[in-house]
Amino acid sequence: MISLKKAQVIEVINRHAGVTEVKIKIGNEEGIAINYDFLVGDVEEGDSVILNTTAVELELGTGGKHIVFWNLRHNSISLLGKGHIIKMRYTPMQINCFSVEERDSLYHQAISQVSNLDGMPVIIGTLHSQLPAVVSTIKEIRPQTRITYVMTDGGALPLALSNLVRLLKDLKLIDTTVTCGHAFGGDLEAVNIYTALIASKAVCHADVAVVIMGPGIVGTETTFGHTAVEQGEIINAVNMLKGKPIAIPRISFQDKRARHYGVSHHTLTALSSVALTSSVVPIPEMEKEKLEIIMAQLEKHEIVAKHKVEVVKNEHTLPALAKWNLKPTTMGRTVDEESEFFQAAGAAGIIATRLLGKG
Repeated sequence: MISLKKAQVIEVINRHAGVTEVKIKIGNEEGIAINYDFLVGDVEEGDSVILNTTAVELELGTGGKHIVFWNLRHNSISLLGKGHIIKMRYTPMQINCFSVEERDSLYHQAISQVSNLDGMPVIIGTLHSQLPAVVSTIKEIRPQTRITYVMTDGGALPLALSNLVRLLKDLKLIDTTVTCGHAFGGDLEAVNIYTALIASKAVCHADVAVVIMGPGIVGTETTFGHTAVEQGEIINAVNMLKGKPIAIPRISFQDKRARHYGVSHHTLTALSSVALTSSVVPIPEMEKEKLEIIMAQLEKHEIVAKHKVEVVKNEHTLPALAKWNLKPTTMGRTVDEESEFFQAAGAAGIIATRLLGKG
């Protein structure tokens, strides 16, 4: 069930393209809320608003932020844009998007005529925090590479929520963005992962596509009950479209949860059970004992037999992150604390540049 509460906006903290972060007061309690200007209109200090407080009340990993559902200052509001494809369909927040596939789209013909990726490398991750390591590594090695980020709907739906994507685009580490499924707000909108990948190739003229869900991931401590299973499904899609899938393994030696130690069970399930076709799985060079743990897990789940597991010497990712002053965290842990996690993401970028050649 949805939880809605009335609140007062007491301060505008910051504004970005399409998103405003505000401090709010509910009764005697203060908190932080996100206002999507393109969904519910602008917000100012003193406004009375209705908040969706569901995630915060459930103590989910949303950063302790509420979402503005309605601004009572606006008696009515119409932000109807172009397009006839509805995302978040049949919910109170359904919106229309102008998808790249629509007949009225400038790109309709291009999408209709392209049926494969012609060998384009596609890097597939599972956590949003893998993104900066991937793109900075690629640009460090091969600066001319055009990178399209495809955001699926496995995590957050609005791309505008990601400060990370905004920063990476400002730094020109990401060239274009595509949001697919019910995710929205990219440079291009796509109905599904297949047309999102085709759009990356045919419309964005990408050399590499990086497919990772938005901030947040759904997990239930069960084998298949998490949105990371999409990694296996996307591998299948890339192979069907004649691309070259590169799967980022989720690696941690700091996570206290046994299911995420070494190679996460998310990766093991996606690659062993969900992926019906093969991908390259890069493993960064690391201490012998740690590497033995990783390889034993991959052997046990028959991933070595199904996929091309490659140990990669990675001397690029940490310097690249430092060069652009990027300080990503995963589950609150820094690059220094979780070096293997970020090195694995960067190793996927190294594989992609090898496939592209010098260009």
